[in-house]
Amino acid sequence: MFDIQENLRNLPDLPGVYLHKDRDGQILYVGKARSLKKRVRQYFQSTRGQDLKVRALVSHIVEFEYIVTQTEMEALLLESSLIKRHMPKYNVLLRDDKTFPYIKVTLQEPWPRLLKTRRVNDDGARYFGPYTDAAAVNELIELLSGLYRLKRCSPVAFPPDWRPCLNHHLGLCSGACAGLSDAADYAASIRAVVSFLEGDTAGVEEELTRRMDEASEAMEYELAALYRDRLRTVREIPDQERLDEFLTDVRRNKVKVV
Repeated sequence: MFDIQENLRNLPDLPGVYLHKDRDGQILYVGKARSLKKRVRQYFQSTRGQDLKVRALVSHIVEFEYIVTQTEMEALLLESSLIKRHMPKYNVLLRDDKTFPYIKVTLQEPWPRLLKTRRVNDDGARYFGPYTDAAAVNELIELLSGLYRLKRCSPVAFPPDWRPCLNHHLGLCSGACAGLSDAADYAASIRAVVSFLEGDTAGVEEELTRRMDEASEAMEYELAALYRDRLRTVREIPDQERLDEFLTDVRRNKVKVV
């Protein structure tokens, strides 16, 4: 018989994915964690303040399994894959009936931008996802838009006397709205963003490293630390080949599920 308390004590303080199951062995919920030890234990502590749906989930959990990953980002992608495969009941209930978010690159616009969306349309844009962590999507859009100074406002065309917004004055936008962006340079930035979202992180790593070094040489240490942290985040994203191999091993039961 599965001893929940004993297994809670043996959880590793590592990133990974956990699967809650009912008495029939059916998967109720799939989740990711930066620390399996801390996250899974939370379900079995005091229910005070917990959402009613979470309480209902916990009342049906009889056992759990987990898979350790190398990074939190790898856990995020594995979680998404397992949810698509098993469609657990409480993953649907606990996301308030919303679809998972995508990152949309508006390639159909003269000056493309990045958006978070929950709908995929046949409109000429490129869509990447789905992702299970909306906060991670927001962070990624902010990182890429700021790094490549992409347009963020919704208008597609601008009159000749249009004045750029605060984002341009803060150095976060190249000023396409006021004719201050070079079309070829902007197109190259969009290609770099698309390449990154397809799994090639090298270009973004090089750009972040360059900016970090420049800030450090200028003794702008807070800015250098910001680029260092962003570089660390990017490097945690697994390359597509390794991710595909990992997911294949999971499907073939070559990865140990504890």
